Amino acid sequence: MPTIADIESFLSGAFTNFDTKIVAVGDGGATIRREIRAADLRPGGTVSGPTLMATADTALYVALFGEIGIVPMAVTTNMNINFLRKPSGSAAIVAICKLLKVGRSLAVGEVSLYSEGNDDPVAHVVGSYSIPPDARK
Repeated sequence: MPTIADIESFLSGAFTNFDTKIVAVGDGGATIRREIRAADLRPGGTVSGPTLMATADTALYVALFGEIGIVPMAVTTNMNINFLRKPSGSAAIVAICKLLKVGRSLAVGEVSLYSEGNDDPVAHVVGSYSIPPDARK
């Protein structure tokens, strides 16, 4: 399976604005950390919903790579997010993903998002990824 360095190298080459640090990957999950910039904030000094969704989506993608290898054409098929509390605009967002099921053509996982340094989640996400037919042999 790919290493953290392998996955970060792929993501930084594939996405021009990749700015996320992979903390851990493997055992059916992943933890990532995203620094918050001024562009990630919405009025009121909180982290925007699109930033939280992108972070959760990245965590799912990374966790899936840890399970099946780097499969660029695995794509998001569904995401549902529940915003639980206001995230701090001055703390990084930490996403902890656990894959619930990885089948031949579909993977499902959940992600809890936190403001770094706070034990209470700011959002909970459930998402699924389509796995291309040639990825699982």
